[in-house]
Amino acid sequence: MWTEERIGDVAVARYDNPPMSYFTDAAVDELEEKLDAWSRAEDVGAVVLSGRDGRFITHFDVEAILRSQVAPDPLIDAPTRSRRVQGVLRRLTTLPQPAIAALGGDAMGFGFELALASDLRIGQRGDHRYGLPEVRLGIIPGGSGTTRLTRLLGAPRALDLILRARVLTPEEALAQGLVHELADDAEERALTLARRLAELPRVAVAMAKQVIHRAEDLPLESALAFELEGSFRSKQAPEAATAMRAYLDVPLSERRRWLDAERVANDADD
Repeated sequence: MWTEERIGDVAVARYDNPPMSYFTDAAVDELEEKLDAWSRAEDVGAVVLSGRDGRFITHFDVEAILRSQVAPDPLIDAPTRSRRVQGVLRRLTTLPQPAIAALGGDAMGFGFELALASDLRIGQRGDHRYGLPEVRLGIIPGGSGTTRLTRLLGAPRALDLILRARVLTPEEALAQGLVHELADDAEERALTLARRLAELPRVAVAMAKQVIHRAEDLPLESALAFELEGSFRSKQAPEAATAMRAYLDVPLSERRRWLDAERVANDADD
């Protein structure tokens, strides 16, 4: 159900499970295998997660969830599926490379949980819906969506979205801060961003991602300790010396323009 294409240093993984693009237990297995490979791949600088034919991931297979009532997990092992899914999405968060979700179609339930576990989310203009509507089905998000949404928006806004089972248009999701930006073609825009990120020093990107995710809700002293460790590690990477020497080779009068190049490039894309 997952197919992968390498475009330069970017791994583009597309999910396709017609006709409704529901996620399944087998798809969890496939995603875990890909995460294992990406975490070891020195030739992958960024990852894009996308869908096909105007869909992302509609939500998890409801029939599979319902079957767990008929044949529930043993009490000692339960809940195996939710624990497994949380672990896989945690792997996405801790992946050294930045992960970008290209929401080119509906992304609800697990589909949106996967997006929330990604580092950047690109919505696509069109008749799509994003959100966590599980309460309407008599369940709640169990793949980390409840927790991630609360950390992203705060408890009051998370309560509004989850208790009311609200699903949002791309424009509404952008206004709520659930996606970082909108594009006419989410995958194309995600690929552009991924290529830029893949060009940056890899250790610095990995350390920045790790520190932000790990320190987000820690007490200040603990968060600063993670920052110190990440800063030290990035400075020791050979690529850091190369990047700093490149900056020092720029004439003093041109250094601001050199540092400003990324902003100018992003403005050109917009």
